[in-house]
Amino acid sequence: MPFARIDDLDVHYQVAGEGPWLTLAHPLAADLRIWALQMPLLLRHFRVLRFDARGHGDTSATFAPYTLGQLADDALGLLDHLGITRTHWIGLSMGGMVAQAIALKRPGILDRIVLADSTSRRPANAAAIWAERIAAARAHGMSAIVAPTLERWFTPAYRAVNSDLMEWVAEQISATSVEGYCGCCAAISQIDMLDRLKEIDAPALIMAGDRDHSTPPEMSEQMSRNWRGSAYCTIPDAAHIGNIEQADFFNRQIAAFLGV
Repeated sequence: MPFARIDDLDVHYQVAGEGPWLTLAHPLAADLRIWALQMPLLLRHFRVLRFDARGHGDTSATFAPYTLGQLADDALGLLDHLGITRTHWIGLSMGGMVAQAIALKRPGILDRIVLADSTSRRPANAAAIWAERIAAARAHGMSAIVAPTLERWFTPAYRAVNSDLMEWVAEQISATSVEGYCGCCAAISQIDMLDRLKEIDAPALIMAGDRDHSTPPEMSEQMSRNWRGSAYCTIPDAAHIGNIEQADFFNRQIAAFLGV
């Protein structure tokens, strides 16, 4: 497994395919495997970089809390390590938040950006929600996080007929370190970039599951209104992880946006 030493971190990453660079950034409590249903499409057209965020998958964990700026610096350090000066980016939830931070920190490095089920501004009750999840992970470990996360991530009907897939996703959640989970929870709880989206020149496709209660479609619509040159669409019959629950629809949208 390839690793890059980025400051205090050993970052696990994978590169495959040929063509323009495309970077995939996973959500909280998952890892780079979450993109499995997109890889056959993307590998036909791009050189794809996947990586595990700080404290997730096989990337090392540091003590919580983290910030989105820190997570963006991790990703930028990896891009620099690999000599990547320009890349498309597809970010899911937390991965979309990191994309915004990168685009504001280093304008021009991100080409076309897909943000799926993400947000730019924390809701009023964010501190309490994330504090509760941090407390549960600290007290009971990641096993306590699995069931409520799956309930937020997928619709009941989808969970009922995809037990093997639910076990696969549950394994990713369980494998996330408590420190990494808590650190990233802290980062997400502080997001507030909505008013700065107008500074980003890169074209964006902003998507949200029409049944996503974690980052409701209204949040994505608001982002699109503040992001010049962005397009918005809802993912039908999907909760928070639309790239899995409605993989065919998701793949068609990103293919059209990326021009492949």
